[in-house]
Amino acid sequence: MNKLLVLFLFLVCQFVHAQKSINIKKISNMKGFVALWDFKETEGQDRKAIGKADFPLKETNGTIQRINDGPLSGYSAIFSGSSFLSLPNTQTGALNIYGPNQGITVVAWLKWTGEQTGFVAGMWNEYQDGGKRQYGLFVSLPHYNGKNQVCGHISNSGKPTPPFPYSIDYSASKQQVPANQWVCVAFTYDRKNIKSYLNGVFEKREPEIINNTKGFEGYPKGLVQSKNPYYFPNGIGNNGSDFTVGAVLLKRGMGNFFKGQIGGLAVFDRALTEKQMKMFRFKN
Repeated sequence: MNKLLVLFLFLVCQFVHAQKSINIKKISNMKGFVALWDFKETEGQDRKAIGKADFPLKETNGTIQRINDGPLSGYSAIFSGSSFLSLPNTQTGALNIYGPNQGITVVAWLKWTGEQTGFVAGMWNEYQDGGKRQYGLFVSLPHYNGKNQVCGHISNSGKPTPPFPYSIDYSASKQQVPANQWVCVAFTYDRKNIKSYLNGVFEKREPEIINNTKGFEGYPKGLVQSKNPYYFPNGIGNNGSDFTVGAVLLKRGMGNFFKGQIGGLAVFDRALTEKQMKMFRFKN
């Protein structure tokens, strides 16, 4: 009886592993696929991708542990709020996505602690040379109506959005990201609109007054706009940032540290459709 139970459990594990492999294969076969990391590597190793290159992400400012919990490989990297992963700009290759007619999609499977603003992944540098912002996926950007929400950031100039002190050009999901629960967070940019998704679902937000915009030149009563989709026809700049996971460079140093687990990350060099985005949903 015990042998039968062991065999049954083995077959279940094999089936689950096969299903995960099939999911990864489907993702990698999609048009526009650039890279996917499943974070199966142990602490101290570079996290390598499948795709157009292996894009080895190096541990920076400390080590990042691997734990036995994740939606793709069965593992995930756990970010404690001080360490992050990075790839120098000179090695970004196909991840250096830019241009006036260029789309992009960034998808991540994660479990967020809910404690603070967290940068998930992208090419985003808010300080060096006045700013080298390009594209970035965040969880919770409260300053401009994105608290506890999925936020997709795009920049053309790399610098703050005039007349404001920071870049305001991000979409923010209508849904809030739950804490301590596996979810899929993502954004797309189709050369015209940025859209944020939670668990593969896009929900439109009506125009609203944006916090912290009142009294700026041209906006005596504040800026009114929709945060999802966010209209941004300016395109993506080629601004020279590193590709990082878990933190970005701010004036005070590295910051916006992500706290929680990341079990998968994918980048595409086009905007996927709403139908395609639904396939990424992770069901608990």
